[in-house]
Amino acid sequence: MHWSGWGDPAKARELPEQVRTLLRDLLGVREPAVPAATMESVRLAPVALPERVLAALAGIVGEAHVRTDHEARVRHTRGKSTPDLLRMRAGDGSDAPDAVVLPGSHDEVAALLRVCADERVAVVPFGGGTSVVGGLVASRAGLDGVVALDLQRLDRLVSLDTESMTATLEPGLRAPDAERLLGEHGLTLGHFPQSYEYATLGGFAAARSSGQASAGYGRFDDLVVALTVATPEGTLELGRAPRSGAGPDLRQLVLGSEGAFGVITSLRLRVRRAPAERVYEGWRFGSFQEGSAALRALAQDGPLPTVLRLSDETETMIGLARPDAIGGGDTGCLVIAGHEGASVAGRREQAAAVLERLGGVPLGPEPGTAWEHGRFSAPYLRDSLLAAGATVETLETAGFWSNLPRLYDAVRLALLGALGSPLVMCHISHVYETGASLYFTVVTAQDGDPVEQWARAKEAVNAAIVEAGGTISHHHGVGRDHRQAYAAEVGPLGVEILRAVKARLDPAGILNPGVLVP
Repeated sequence: MHWSGWGDPAKARELPEQVRTLLRDLLGVREPAVPAATMESVRLAPVALPERVLAALAGIVGEAHVRTDHEARVRHTRGKSTPDLLRMRAGDGSDAPDAVVLPGSHDEVAALLRVCADERVAVVPFGGGTSVVGGLVASRAGLDGVVALDLQRLDRLVSLDTESMTATLEPGLRAPDAERLLGEHGLTLGHFPQSYEYATLGGFAAARSSGQASAGYGRFDDLVVALTVATPEGTLELGRAPRSGAGPDLRQLVLGSEGAFGVITSLRLRVRRAPAERVYEGWRFGSFQEGSAALRALAQDGPLPTVLRLSDETETMIGLARPDAIGGGDTGCLVIAGHEGASVAGRREQAAAVLERLGGVPLGPEPGTAWEHGRFSAPYLRDSLLAAGATVETLETAGFWSNLPRLYDAVRLALLGALGSPLVMCHISHVYETGASLYFTVVTAQDGDPVEQWARAKEAVNAAIVEAGGTISHHHGVGRDHRQAYAAEVGPLGVEILRAVKARLDPAGILNPGVLVP
């Protein structure tokens, strides 16, 4: 993972000239006056942890697995939101951990948490480092240091139960490696979010991730049937059956907790047979409203494709649904429908009949194939846009079908009011019988302080989402960026419940402090 960008630096690409012209003429984008910092020039504070604490940590995991060197600290600083990357490109490493610790077992994680609680050292669980909501920036208030708890050594497929169709895996396993291990047995998780290439299973669970094929395979929290969690106060072993009537389901307390209540050290997940066929195709609708109605019909009455997404007019025109061909978009609104399984012809024909009956025009497999090939490349495009002098960021929400138009308008108006004349694009990519998500991408020219520029816009959007009755996040999580809006969403009593859970599981307040809990 690039330390100040996304993914493999070898995959970075220059913007096509037509895109540069569009940015300049439409948005007034100009290249930054100051070049991006090098890793060596990133400014870090001295390590705050005393030698005795570092020695205690090394006594648990071994000296080789406690790192305080410049590169390790830089690579574990923040996540991958646009403000995170802008700060890193400016050489600002002020949120760097004092040390990076790499445990190799549940027992080592538990022991590390006890030491850190005794020594008042914050612990930030670190998987792929792909958070886009400030989920990897710990508050140091009242604490004596910060460690990044990198879980990459917890990377095994522990066991496979093909009778129950579950697999027990460790949280540091990156998604492609999990798919490779399961694929050797003809199985899949079916979880392919945009962060797929670098994110980990533990991160998926901790942030309630939702993949691009959620219509067919479910969200990641739908896949979790059991988990093990280390806390400073002991271990939680949760999940004895697929469903239970034995009181509130404490698995749901951990899912989405973003490391604030404990560290996930094992996951038992539902698996599926790997599909023999994958077919993706495109459809055109005249408007976002018409396309939304078609998606709702499929979600409520079926048959539901495995992948189902709708780009609005602007996203379709720009071509963002096909990142490998940006700038070469079309009119109307593009729908991508994907079908996966042992045999897809029947379901594909039935879904096509619904889409055609509701006004869809078939475009054949080419748009679907283009989307499939570029499905993980949009973050690389963001890096290129940042380097060109544009501020580009994403945000998402979800709501009931009846409220979706109001929510869509509220977010767009908030962005226009905060940023002047930005380019605002949107798509629906996760559908349910009762509602859907809205995923926005916004592009504007950077001003003199692009971090503050986006902070103003984000504050306005958060308020608009709350006012319009949407959830503050469908799948990115809460982190630091959404804490106040999350507090408004769950209400004062809900906040007190969260604080009570935090106090019981983490009385010293060392687990990802400043994240999730208002």
